[in-house]
Amino acid sequence: MTTCTSSAECAVGRFAPSPSGRMHLGNVFTALLAWLSVRSKGGRLLLRIEDLDPARSKPEFIDAIYDDLRWLGLTWDAESPRQSTRDAVYAEAFSRLPTYPCYCTRSELLDASAPHGSDGQRVYAGTCRDLTPAERAVRTRRPAWRVRVPDETVGFDDGVFGHVEQSLPRDCGDFILRRSDGVYAYQLAVVCDDGASGVTEVVRGCDLLSSTPRQIWLLRELGYTAPQYCHVPLLVAPDGRRLSKRERDLDMAHLRECLTPERLIGILAHAAGLLEAPRPISAQELIPLFAWERIGRAPIPIPGQLAV
Repeated sequence: MTTCTSSAECAVGRFAPSPSGRMHLGNVFTALLAWLSVRSKGGRLLLRIEDLDPARSKPEFIDAIYDDLRWLGLTWDAESPRQSTRDAVYAEAFSRLPTYPCYCTRSELLDASAPHGSDGQRVYAGTCRDLTPAERAVRTRRPAWRVRVPDETVGFDDGVFGHVEQSLPRDCGDFILRRSDGVYAYQLAVVCDDGASGVTEVVRGCDLLSSTPRQIWLLRELGYTAPQYCHVPLLVAPDGRRLSKRERDLDMAHLRECLTPERLIGILAHAAGLLEAPRPISAQELIPLFAWERIGRAPIPIPGQLAV
């Protein structure tokens, strides 16, 4: 574990897995890079269990996360409060944002003639944005709640993908902060958690790159400083499909049967560009070899030693 001499100067990273299944190879890849990034700066790593969705979060998967990280040698310095305990925090933040109820069904959202974001995701058409109190009163469906985004462009410099910009109304649209079942949305929860924990760097998969501008905007609205973001390339199956817990793509149960921790870390380090050839190595030994400049942007096919 790491002890910082000055909290003001200490890098604070986090690994935030969701206990909806056993960690798969892509999760391990992200965890390794997040760990290396903060350890190479002499910083602290927080572990945060993102059990926001009670229907999908299982205690046995939480236990497996702890065990798998220890097996890999990816230690953490503190554990952040679990999201399932932080409803009051999210509610307070929610109350400070310009929200409105949205009564649209899934089919209505799909049928709406809304534009699409730069990443191909559908942008909300604003159907419920300006409903009058009388129009809301006759709605019987339990609403989700959206935040009203301003006409603003948010940009940031990603540690891997360089400068990224997004027009909130054109590329993002009013997005959901609380679901119709009362569960607070990931976008709000992750912002509150990163801000309250003093996270200074976020390492995660590039599938979340398009979410970052809206999260930066939320951080600013809630009075937090945005961290440095580094979005890592995704590991993909031989057919180009992204790895999934649902399909149990090379999950840790399988990997631990076939490999030692040092062998697995060496394979991933080579895939990331940190080693010229795959060889057994511990996470600790990799620290002096780590540099973001070595990490590419293109999706990384599952290394041949694992594609079985």
